[in-house]
Amino acid sequence: MTSVLTLVPPGPVLLTVAVLIALTSRRAGHALGIFASGAAVAWAWTVPAGAHVRATFLGFEAVLLNVDEFSRLMGLIFAIIGVVAVLYSYASEAESVQTAFAFSYVATSFGAVFAGDWLTLLFFWELMAVTSTLLVWHYRGEAVRAGFRYALLHGLGGTLLMAAVLGNYVAKDTFLFESVPGGPETAGIVAGLPAALAAIGIGVNVGFIGLHAWLPDTYPRPHIAASVFLCVFTTKTGVYGMYRAFPDGHLAIAYMGGGMAVFGATFALFQNDMRRLLSYHIQSQVGYMIAGVGIGTALSQAGAFAHVFNHILYKGLLFMTAGVVIYRTGEENLKKLGGLAREMPLTAAAFTVAALSIAGFPGFNGFVSKGIVISASHYDFAGGPLALGGRTTLEWLLLIGGVGTFMSFIKFGYYAFFHGTSDATVADANRGQSVAMVSVAALCVAFGVFDGALFSILPFDVTTDAVVSHEYVTYTTDHVVEGVALAVLGLIGFAVTKKPLSKLGRVPDVDSLYNPAVFYGTRALVVAVTELYAAVDRAVVELTRVTMGTATDPQAAVQRAGSDVDIRFGIGRSVLVLAVVTAVGLLVLFAV
Repeated sequence: MTSVLTLVPPGPVLLTVAVLIALTSRRAGHALGIFASGAAVAWAWTVPAGAHVRATFLGFEAVLLNVDEFSRLMGLIFAIIGVVAVLYSYASEAESVQTAFAFSYVATSFGAVFAGDWLTLLFFWELMAVTSTLLVWHYRGEAVRAGFRYALLHGLGGTLLMAAVLGNYVAKDTFLFESVPGGPETAGIVAGLPAALAAIGIGVNVGFIGLHAWLPDTYPRPHIAASVFLCVFTTKTGVYGMYRAFPDGHLAIAYMGGGMAVFGATFALFQNDMRRLLSYHIQSQVGYMIAGVGIGTALSQAGAFAHVFNHILYKGLLFMTAGVVIYRTGEENLKKLGGLAREMPLTAAAFTVAALSIAGFPGFNGFVSKGIVISASHYDFAGGPLALGGRTTLEWLLLIGGVGTFMSFIKFGYYAFFHGTSDATVADANRGQSVAMVSVAALCVAFGVFDGALFSILPFDVTTDAVVSHEYVTYTTDHVVEGVALAVLGLIGFAVTKKPLSKLGRVPDVDSLYNPAVFYGTRALVVAVTELYAAVDRAVVELTRVTMGTATDPQAAVQRAGSDVDIRFGIGRSVLVLAVVTAVGLLVLFAV
């Protein structure tokens, strides 16, 4: 059994399943997706650490399967959410083709996190962008333009990552990761330009501030079931890629994570569209993970991946609850909802569990993993420019992000479920949706109460100071008081800002700057290229006319031009224009 497990990389197998989902009936296809995801859970749990499959890929040595504790954790949570997401898709009337695109997205994500070299990871990274774009486009309508912008940004990010990988290859003469047999002595992407390109390229996927606008632009557009898949894989695979690129961390990445936590929570608070609010909170929560990677210690990296695991659960649950509200009411705007807790008690209860989990309230899974990262920012990170009250600057950023998270989800719950009364009778989630939501909600509570279950799958043991710098204990008095204090501050903050926020219109983000810039810049480029072509055409025609005229009837040419000087000037001018245009064209070609 072990030999079979270690010889079959999961990505290609799951891609085959995705094709079968599209070709079979809707019922059989979704059943196959659920079964395959369940089998992937078992595979990720039982495949032995150190298993790897070597191959030659594009003429280079590659490792198509590399199992360590980081990739195992990613595979487990990807497969678990795959089971419930496919079930939710079936219950939410998703078409077979849509679920096939979604499952191919799952498959390519598996391929990326189980890769043992940069070339294989990059190959599946780009396939992730393709499959997720197809998943968005399948819904048509507004999703098409959003998907196009999504594809452009991820194409740019992938290109930058490719440049980084090539620079790393030049320095190390291999694409292999350090952790596989025969890999280089040093892990990660080499310092300098390759590291900078990798940070920006991966930063697109994880939603660095300024590179994040594709998240709230894209994720609210497609089918409600598609959003459940989308909220999971791209950003979390990005966190995994950031760890592989910077296994020892980086100061700038840590602070970027802290900034993301605050920025995303702040902009989420401004939103009235449910899925747009949730999308900004993907950026905020991924900020905690990126901060953990940036700190670069065993404690922080364990916290980052614990938060990856937990975030996938509660964020998937939040998108499912929002999807059920949309499915039953047809409404996405919080201001047009209200009183749904009486009409949809199960959905309201599932939302409450997910909201308390993402906010990090004691007793829920987010409290455990967020606490590890914050603990690392306290014990393993320099004070920074705004260290106050015995807390580091990064720690303050993460705590402020926590207050903003409570405020955002108090707002969501207040307007959707607990404020006012519903104008109509609204059915609760159907059976399949209920099973999916209750299952994930149970896991959010289980990993919050039984924190040892989460600790057992982390890459480092956070409960012993023999491994980490400071032994982590979840339920201490200080930690519980801190979690409750953040909740109280969030409640007060929402009460104070509720009225101003209700009058607030749509707050512009960076895409309000770069979308027009790209549009008009592209149009200017098209005009410039067109005019350049016209100039080349005129120069060639002029040169040909003068040359032919001179060759066939030199005397007449002299008379028409007035003198030999004019002929030489005309020919010289045409040659000069042609030479300049040719040089500019070659420069553009080589630059591209």
